Amino acid sequence: MAKINDNFIKLPESYLFSDISKKVNTYKTEHPEAKVIRMGIGDVTLPLTGEVIQSLHAATDEMAQAATFKGYGPEQGYRFLTETIVKEAYLPLGIQLDPEEIFISDGAKSDTGNFGDILSKENRIAVTDPVYPVYIDSNVMGYRAGELGSNGKWSNIVYLPCTPDNNFVPALPQEKIDVVYLCFPNNPTGTTLTRDQLKVWVDYAIKNDVLILFDAAYEAFITEKEVPHSIYEIENAKKVAVEFRSFSKTAGFTGTRCGYTVVPKELLLSCEEGDKKVSLNKLWNRRQCTKFNGTPYIIQKAAEATFSPKGKEEVKALIDYYMSNAKIIRESLENIGMKVFGGVNSPYIWMKTPEGFSSWEMFDKLLKEVNIVTTPGVGFGPSGEGFIRFSALGNREDTLEAMERIKHWNIKK
Repeated sequence: MAKINDNFIKLPESYLFSDISKKVNTYKTEHPEAKVIRMGIGDVTLPLTGEVIQSLHAATDEMAQAATFKGYGPEQGYRFLTETIVKEAYLPLGIQLDPEEIFISDGAKSDTGNFGDILSKENRIAVTDPVYPVYIDSNVMGYRAGELGSNGKWSNIVYLPCTPDNNFVPALPQEKIDVVYLCFPNNPTGTTLTRDQLKVWVDYAIKNDVLILFDAAYEAFITEKEVPHSIYEIENAKKVAVEFRSFSKTAGFTGTRCGYTVVPKELLLSCEEGDKKVSLNKLWNRRQCTKFNGTPYIIQKAAEATFSPKGKEEVKALIDYYMSNAKIIRESLENIGMKVFGGVNSPYIWMKTPEGFSSWEMFDKLLKEVNIVTTPGVGFGPSGEGFIRFSALGNREDTLEAMERIKHWNIKK
């Protein structure tokens, strides 16, 4: 008899954003007259830029001609894109990479979720808390999480609280771990680590033989000079860290789907049996060749266009637009006396709920009283309780209207 992976049953029945969608759809059905403003899920609203569209059209035309038609492409990504990423994304930071260390994919979510395929189920995993749900859920599926307790924590996962009490800087684990997920600028809190703070983690990983899975999907939103754009800005990080990046929020590719993962060739891990060390780069390449047929050619050409001189200007304009939204949200909430974090190096604003309100209670209150959709912080982990997340990735008119509604509303009542 065929059997399932029981870990899928252990997962909560629905995904956080599915729960939100159901609640919003139910409310809209019951109140069809309501103009609901969505500031919850981190989806972009501005269209793809001119350079990207032009490149998509040109690549599509190539597919219509026998001489330029492309069939199966390299699972690792076309060389024109990996070489461009090396030149335009990393060399300006003083980081030397081999194009063969870069793997093009359909997004950072897929890669962060799939990377566990090449990791032993015996690894002890650590995550910052609150945390992007995919890190947890994929390790549940991969037999590494244990059992879900009544406190909302999985028994075999080490949680590293990030709260106002520690300025959202995770403390080093006090127990033995093998893998740690770090996401900075952070989703959901919008907070960051400085170079010195990130160096602490790299030094710790080297000393304790720990693998860092570093999610840098929001690096393009960084505005402060002391905040690193890549973990490889830290000396020796290539020995211990894999980095994930995405075009989704940076260039509006949430519906177009493209991202990439950097796996340095010098990054080695031990086998389950014996002291033999193997190349993680080779293992990830093997995994991709088996389970992934590559990102479409036309999408990779569109991604390449974001690095052209005009493409860079257009991408910067997108980011500036969203960060202006973030400033509007942050300042508006502060002006009514709310405690907020993020919104400086990230398009997310993390708001402390008024005393007496849980995350879901505040979510319901905002939805039903002012028709604004947010994301309840507890959906990102136990340390997210008592917070909600606002996304600045909406359009300007909705952002201004939402903040005007909140301005004239007693949020604390």
